[in-house]
Amino acid sequence: MAIVAIDKELCTGCAECVLGCAPDVIRMDASGGKAEIRYPEDCHVCEQCVRYCPAGAITVTVEKTLPLMLGWE
Repeated sequence: MAIVAIDKELCTGCAECVLGCAPDVIRMDASGGKAEIRYPEDCHVCEQCVRYCPAGAITVTVEKTLPLMLGWE
């Protein structure tokens, strides 16, 4: 699993992380109005959720974070 946690205290419920997550790992919790991790096994470790989150509420594991590869040299 690459995405570890979403801090419910820091999460504002803006849903920016949901919009930035291409594989739909993160969804909004209907009852609490906060983001939650639904499909962690589908995480591509792109870290777009971290970049989109204005509150800094998302943690991605360092061990599985890969540098962005733009092309083969």
